[in-house]
Amino acid sequence: MQSRSTTRFGHVALCAAVSVLALAACSKKAEETTTAETTTTQSEVTTTPAEAPPAAAPAATAAAAPAPDNTDTLSGVQYAAYTGDAAKGKIAFITCQTCHAVEPGVNKIGPSLHAVVGRQAGTVAGFAYTAANKNSGITWTPEKLFQYLEKPQRVVPGTKMVFPGWADPQKRADTIAYLQSTS
Repeated sequence: MQSRSTTRFGHVALCAAVSVLALAACSKKAEETTTAETTTTQSEVTTTPAEAPPAAAPAATAAAAPAPDNTDTLSGVQYAAYTGDAAKGKIAFITCQTCHAVEPGVNKIGPSLHAVVGRQAGTVAGFAYTAANKNSGITWTPEKLFQYLEKPQRVVPGTKMVFPGWADPQKRADTIAYLQSTS
């Protein structure tokens, strides 16, 4: 009987260790470098054999959203430093098309992105926006889209868009070029 209990405990411990490693592997490197997050050392996390590993908590939004006219990115790069390639942007947009369409009036999980450049946030007819989007005061200029695509939750805290963003500024510039070509 003791042997079965020891084996079961070993399986639970192994599963817990694998879960912790999987969570660590899936964490975003960009999120690790933000100043809004705190670092937890191994000595701060203690568990007893009967405890499950702590659940991953969502990152705190300690910093307020940038002002609607602020286009500063986390990485410090600016949209003007890049020339977008619409053909490459169309390929990058594959990530987006599960939730968005570029055809006018076609809303999916997210709103249609037809003519998004120059449009006020939260204004596509027939789409149920969050209050965060509707009240953001944002006009989707190429520069603001460039900032938003880096980390949407930073620019519009409370948005229901779960996309974590693209650290690659060229991919963001390419996607914006594609969106401009579809309008």
